Amino acid sequence: MRRLKPAMANILLTNRCVRSCPYCFAGRQMAEAEADTHLSWENAVYLADFLEKTGERRLSLLGGEPSLHPEFVAITAYFAARGFNVTVFTSGIMSSAKLGELAASVALLPRERVQFVCNINNPEQTPESAGETERLHAFLKAMGPWTQAGFNIYRTDYDIGFLFDLVERYWMRRRLRLGIAHPIPGAGNLSIAVDDIGKVIARLEVWRDRFESARLKPSFDCGFALCKIGDEQLGWLTRLAGRMEFKCSPAVDITPDMQVYCCFPLAGLARKSVFDFDSYRQLVNHYRDLQHRLRAEIPGIFPECGDCPHHAEGTCSAGGACQIAGRLVRENPGRLSDIERTFSEPRLPA
Repeated sequence: MRRLKPAMANILLTNRCVRSCPYCFAGRQMAEAEADTHLSWENAVYLADFLEKTGERRLSLLGGEPSLHPEFVAITAYFAARGFNVTVFTSGIMSSAKLGELAASVALLPRERVQFVCNINNPEQTPESAGETERLHAFLKAMGPWTQAGFNIYRTDYDIGFLFDLVERYWMRRRLRLGIAHPIPGAGNLSIAVDDIGKVIARLEVWRDRFESARLKPSFDCGFALCKIGDEQLGWLTRLAGRMEFKCSPAVDITPDMQVYCCFPLAGLARKSVFDFDSYRQLVNHYRDLQHRLRAEIPGIFPECGDCPHHAEGTCSAGGACQIAGRLVRENPGRLSDIERTFSEPRLPA
């Protein structure tokens, strides 16, 4: 049997953020956590050892806004020095002093050791805070070659045209990470309904020529469905980006106080402590098992998912686990407590 590769660990350096995005699927986590909590050096060293024992050499740093951690640059450099390939998810909105320190530190590292995903909102569609645009452009001017753009879609009339200009202007990496804003079960953040996923994908056609002329490769985060992409559209997307798979696996999120859950939208379900697990592989397998149990009740986000050949072949996971949980809760709001109870049953596979 093929051994599955562990999911990348997402380490939250802080619960604080500099923005209040209307689609934020980390909002509940940040609202319920202590805002002034930061990952300690003791816990950073523990996590490096914990991941290293499993042979995992990739990790992500995020928040909130990770650069709000008072020792953000030093912690990033520490993980890189330990031999990890580090991806930092950031808004790019930071002080000029912090940016200068970051640029000087990253310049000393191998290019592949640290990269950034800068989550950028369209300023005309999503309200900005004062000075946000100026700080974003300062970040991209300094860190563009280490950075790929990320864009979270929470409305069907989204506009990504401005991103092509930023990629060209700041010599950014030629990849655009596209994410669907997922609903938080039981909450009310702005998100994309599963019935609108086809509209989201179809709208990419507006920028087809720009994708191709800029040689910009789109990549899709979990939640997209292969059945909603037509053959001709899949052809040009594949030509640009290579083989495309539409998967959802546990996104292991580790909070500053060492709690862990299987993704932001499901942060209210099945929380554990990192210290409950003997290895990172055991931790990942625990949350994979929980997702399998959830999908055993509903295989996918559409009624036809159970008979879909893409699902059977493993090229599409039939939607994200959080979307499935959301469907259960929408159909029967009382199910939220049942899901939580099921997810909380002690079961730690080796």
